[in-house]
Amino acid sequence: MPAPKRVNSTRLPGKFEELVRLMPPRAIKDDRHYADTTAMVDRLMASGRLTKGQELYMETLVQLVEAHEARHHAIALPSGLDALKHLLAEHGLNASALAKILGMHESMGSKILNGDRSLTVEHIRTLASRFKVRADIFLEPARASRAPTARPATTRARVA
Repeated sequence: MPAPKRVNSTRLPGKFEELVRLMPPRAIKDDRHYADTTAMVDRLMASGRLTKGQELYMETLVQLVEAHEARHHAIALPSGLDALKHLLAEHGLNASALAKILGMHESMGSKILNGDRSLTVEHIRTLASRFKVRADIFLEPARASRAPTARPATTRARVA
């Protein structure tokens, strides 16, 4: 398939088929095609009110860009432990303060932050309430994004 034409500043066609002739949607394989595709999306977004054909074409390009970015520019989610450490630092709190928030002996805060101890579900609820965040940020990213299973609930949650 021929390389897509460089996107220029002329007025874009309103029909999907005409846009496809200008720059056929295809899987993004290199940086130049990625730049051309994102430039076309930017032009469509900046053009104001879109026709139905332009909307469909832009949605197609956005899906291609998202697929490419997921493969090549993925952003790793922080672990639950990283999130907890960040929140503590952001609020000027240390391991002893963590233990106090959780109603534990002060040595337990260090053990949690070192990964030697797990947070209980109640601890996670307490932290989510205290820092006004969703509770799942304290879980491992894989667990937070996985669909619920029919397994019985446990009373301990492992901090990543």
